[in-house]
Amino acid sequence: MSGSEPYVLCKGGRGGWGNSHFATATRQVPRFAKPGVPGEERTVRLELKLLADVGLVGFPNVGKSTLISVVSEAKPEIANYPFTTITPVLGVVRVAEGVSFVMADIPGVIEGASEGVGLGHEFLRHVERCRMLIHVVDVAGSEGRDPLEDFDIINRELQAFNPELAARPMIVAGNKCDLATDEQLEAFAKAMEERGCAYFPMMAAIAHGTKEVVDCCARMLAELPPIRAYEPEPEPLPDAEALSGREVTVTCHDGVFFVEGEWLLRLMQGINFDDYESLQYFQRVLQSAGVIDALVKAGVAEGDTVSLYDFEFDFVF
Repeated sequence: MSGSEPYVLCKGGRGGWGNSHFATATRQVPRFAKPGVPGEERTVRLELKLLADVGLVGFPNVGKSTLISVVSEAKPEIANYPFTTITPVLGVVRVAEGVSFVMADIPGVIEGASEGVGLGHEFLRHVERCRMLIHVVDVAGSEGRDPLEDFDIINRELQAFNPELAARPMIVAGNKCDLATDEQLEAFAKAMEERGCAYFPMMAAIAHGTKEVVDCCARMLAELPPIRAYEPEPEPLPDAEALSGREVTVTCHDGVFFVEGEWLLRLMQGINFDDYESLQYFQRVLQSAGVIDALVKAGVAEGDTVSLYDFEFDFVF
């Protein structure tokens, strides 16, 4: 969840009604009351996902932390071994007066990350809400891997984890150019051109080429929609026909018909009685589930009061 708007995970219970609630001109001292409705209970799993404009992705030790340390005030741990970064790091990149964006250094992703290898799920979930990605690649293959193969593997992992990530706007930053041969630089640049990727060679350690990367991000972000806030999807109501044949108990006290049933109580906790369509749905449920038939069998008459927990209405044929 994001933003400052509160979100209700569980609705609280409602108090009952004492006997005075049921008093009428002809029933001045009712001898019955109605208990309250308990609150909702559910098991909830909360996941923290970073909100950033730009997410850095790539294999471990390709220079992601170096890049964010150069273009922002972030101070991630930097060392010459894989998985130096094990938690995401945020940095504010200031492009010009009044122009800035938030960059997130995501721990290195490896093959199988979409299946949880190398804490892949823990890392990849943090880029789900980034507006765009910078794919950092070691074009020199200094770790003994092929840069182009690295590029393809990371893209496959993003696709497997969440297909939306594969379609996210992305630029490619080819790092460690000083360690690569001319042939390597030319081959990788040609491969990126063939794939239609915006490619920027750089040497992050000495801030060479990083300005071009930052400027490109700023231009793209100016045209991209804002960070998408998570909107919880409402739980769908069960089909009215699927609730047919459910058991209810109907009792009558001083002319008031009380209808009770565990399934009915759970259903009512998800009904918005101030909404016309929800009321229509609830009426269909009462009909298809046999509640109306049970009331008629119990002797309900036109105009009698029917009480379903904290909801009351006058019965009409």
